[in-house]
Amino acid sequence: MIHIAKPNIGIEEKRAVLEVLNSGMLAQGKVVLDFEKRLCEYFGVKHAVVTSNGTTALHAAMIAHGIGLGDEVITTSFSFIATGNVIKMCLAKPVFVDIDEGSFNIDVNLIEKAITPKTKAIMPVHLFGRPANMNKIMEIAKKHNLIVIEDSCQAHGARFDGKRVGSYGTGCFSFYPTKNMTTGEGGVILTNDEKVASDLRKIISHGSVKRYYHDSLGFNYRMTNISAAIGLEQLKKLDYFNSRRINNAKYLNGNLKGIVGLVLPEIVEGHVFHQYTIRLTKEFGVSRDEFISILKGSGISSSVFYPVPIHMQEAYKEFNQLILPVTQKVALGVVSLPVHPLVEYDDLVKIVDVVKGINGSCVNKLKISKRISVESND
Repeated sequence: MIHIAKPNIGIEEKRAVLEVLNSGMLAQGKVVLDFEKRLCEYFGVKHAVVTSNGTTALHAAMIAHGIGLGDEVITTSFSFIATGNVIKMCLAKPVFVDIDEGSFNIDVNLIEKAITPKTKAIMPVHLFGRPANMNKIMEIAKKHNLIVIEDSCQAHGARFDGKRVGSYGTGCFSFYPTKNMTTGEGGVILTNDEKVASDLRKIISHGSVKRYYHDSLGFNYRMTNISAAIGLEQLKKLDYFNSRRINNAKYLNGNLKGIVGLVLPEIVEGHVFHQYTIRLTKEFGVSRDEFISILKGSGISSSVFYPVPIHMQEAYKEFNQLILPVTQKVALGVVSLPVHPLVEYDDLVKIVDVVKGINGSCVNKLKISKRISVESND
């Protein structure tokens, strides 16, 4: 089976974990501090605060910026549920705007129309590893005095206009096993704001800076030395991992282009292809479920990110009547194919052959159907 995702863990990560285990210092400690320092260097920011996962990173960032009851946060509905959840967890209101059909990211032309006196922040999502238009978003935020919290959970190493995403506003990343780099479970918040960083360190550690002295309420959102040890080694490999993803995506695009009913992702500068996501239209000839089933039968794993937009989820009943036409259209047709660094050339050839075979079968069936129809009329 060619898996849709697979963590790329080497001997270096295993050795680093063993060193931590042998040290006896398993919880947050020096290895975590080393990891945070390296993250600052890689992303070009002053502060990195690592956490237990991407959701806790987003949640802590919300709290550190004082987002709470009565506030509104503009974001996208075409994302993992955590994007909306962390806003609601702060008793604030997510304001969902539609996406751009080509990039799947928030449509920057709709943001200003959604701003009200209650708007406190904009939270773009760099979906599937493609950067959102951060220049325009930062321009809008500055004009209206808004906070920008970047959901960069799928965009490790991605760049917009030469600058790494996650370093524009307050950037949040996930290190889940399927991501471009992993710590097993983990996350990080990046910021250049001294106060935000100081508040974050308290928020993720029970409201405490000095052990057993608590200035405020907080959570246990800390990362362990074990996770940080994996992260230190993964970060060294991130650029290589990303280059593999980009090259795999280029191969798929180059060999799948021209298929009627198949919309391919754009290859743009800075895109790191956390997912290689195509879109099937009616013209392709088979339903998405049939497509996925045939792939699976051929030994190719795939997945749908995301079949139900956040605003249409049962947990978001108050938003179910909201109409986001592009989001809802895209959600019906997207499917992701394997693109991760462990996908080899032979795997790519197989993926292309199977997808072309599915399309070829549909075309032949259509030709036969038309011929029978013509003969019947004769």
